[in-house]
Amino acid sequence: MSPKISLRELEQRSFNVTFQDGLLDIFLGSVILMFVIAPFLSPYLGDFWSSAVFLPFWALIFVLLWAIKKHVVHPRVGIVEYGSWRRSRMMRFNILMLVAGIFALLLGVLSAVRFEAVPGWMHTARFSLLILIGFSVTGFFLGIVRLYVYGLMIAIAPLAGELLYHYLGVPHHGYPVTFGITAVTVLCTGLVLLIRLIDRYPLEEGGLILDEGRHEEFE
Repeated sequence: MSPKISLRELEQRSFNVTFQDGLLDIFLGSVILMFVIAPFLSPYLGDFWSSAVFLPFWALIFVLLWAIKKHVVHPRVGIVEYGSWRRSRMMRFNILMLVAGIFALLLGVLSAVRFEAVPGWMHTARFSLLILIGFSVTGFFLGIVRLYVYGLMIAIAPLAGELLYHYLGVPHHGYPVTFGITAVTVLCTGLVLLIRLIDRYPLEEGGLILDEGRHEEFE
């Protein structure tokens, strides 16, 4: 007889599968690509528009990934309806991310107003610290270990880029190199996860739906 597991454990397993489709990784990799391409556009569009021009691109990627989630992933792994404990935990996570986002926005505005008065390395260090904290908190709440690695890679990328720029003369502060390696790593991880999920869960196997508020044990 197989050991009994609680509904919460079963819910945790399903929750983990939800983030093993690689779509989050693919979207993150697409966002990181901005730091690879934007330095080449900045001389022509300026710092602001060289970044803002990516918004339609990200919107297109988001819609595409949403369609893949709905028509490819959901038919294979099902849709999970989480219980009160999981919803409460995610609510705390969303509030924490909102506070962190507001804090980061205020720091960004302060940096823009007093940009010349703050040493360049401090802007880089502040960015790296915020990224590292944000990804670590997200990885903890969502239980995704690889987010810790992504956060560390993104946090190190600008610092490593500055070293490449100063010591090897790599143009654009080394961003196309360091962020390029990071973006390719994240994108390839997402694609591998998505392909593996499609291969592991054929359509005929169906999916799993969990009901809220039930705490029975299943054999």
